[in-house]
Amino acid sequence: MAQAKNVLGTNLESCCTSPMTGYYRDGFCNTGGQDFGMHVVCAQVTAEFLEFTKSQGNDLSTAVPQFNFPGLRPGDRWCLCAARWQEALDAGVAPPVVLGATHCRALEVCSLEDLQKYALM
Repeated sequence: MAQAKNVLGTNLESCCTSPMTGYYRDGFCNTGGQDFGMHVVCAQVTAEFLEFTKSQGNDLSTAVPQFNFPGLRPGDRWCLCAARWQEALDAGVAPPVVLGATHCRALEVCSLEDLQKYALM
């Protein structure tokens, strides 16, 4: 299987292993046929983003032990759905992203220019 690429065209880097992120919970923002949400944007979540996504019906700050989900805190890195990151951008609360760990499929929803504006250095 070929190595996944990031939005920069290089090999996809790990997003985070603590907490373990990714649709496949492998630390990478990989995606596949069953990942209908396209969890491909590696973001460092902020308090404003966590409040926004909770208001949209996706509470990422509350632990869900039965799914081994610890709940996120500001500063944690997490593979977000590309559409949710775009919604947050449109609402003025987009969290910063790690370009090297953001899967190239994010470009189907988000522009590289917008992702670059929010890139962590």
